[in-house]
Amino acid sequence: MARQSLQPAPASGPARVRRGYFECRYGQLHVHHAMPPGGGFEEGTPLMCLHECPGSGRAFTPFLALAGRDRSVYAPDLPGFGESDPPEAPVAVADYAAALGDFIESMRLRRLDLLAVRNGALLALALALARPAQITRVVIAPAPPRAAGEPSPGAEAPEWQRVLSRALTDYPPRERLTGLSTKVLVLRSEDEAAETSSRIREALPASRVQELGVPGGELPAGAPERLFEAVRDFLRG
Repeated sequence: MARQSLQPAPASGPARVRRGYFECRYGQLHVHHAMPPGGGFEEGTPLMCLHECPGSGRAFTPFLALAGRDRSVYAPDLPGFGESDPPEAPVAVADYAAALGDFIESMRLRRLDLLAVRNGALLALALALARPAQITRVVIAPAPPRAAGEPSPGAEAPEWQRVLSRALTDYPPRERLTGLSTKVLVLRSEDEAAETSSRIREALPASRVQELGVPGGELPAGAPERLFEAVRDFLRG
């Protein structure tokens, strides 16, 4: 189906946010989603939102209600987080990206944009590297801090969850990102260290950095309107 130009969001109320379960290689993937009243598939490029680790796609619920007015929007719980089934043993970041790929295939999404919060950016970039023909744009809002500032599960958390949290502390090596052709927008929060954004610009010289004007701790649930305003034009292309 040919892609059509995305029209401004209608003035009607927010989209209804629903929940569903989809099959992936680790069992059931729990997904929060919203779409326009007309179905959404003939509208703008679908958007997948990736939560930070630890976390849940539930944090995107207020944002989905806004973004879902003119495109289909999905916020999965990563395997083992929220209400999604966990892997039976520790797996690599690429395997989590592949599990999201299972969802993309089941939905038959030909093109897809990504929005990732903090360390979820690593998964977004891994997915963009694995599926360059499908992932058209990536938004990082805000960027993750250095490893020392990353939240991590406690000692009682399953081993695979602790492994993923440790892996999600840095971006992929620069040499892996040089071939990335996907458009990238980095939203810099007002309390974010300049070094964080500069790290991304060094690895991705073609990326855009935009000031967000709100503290990073308010994203995505605390400032959904500001986040929606910041990404709307970029996602429209």
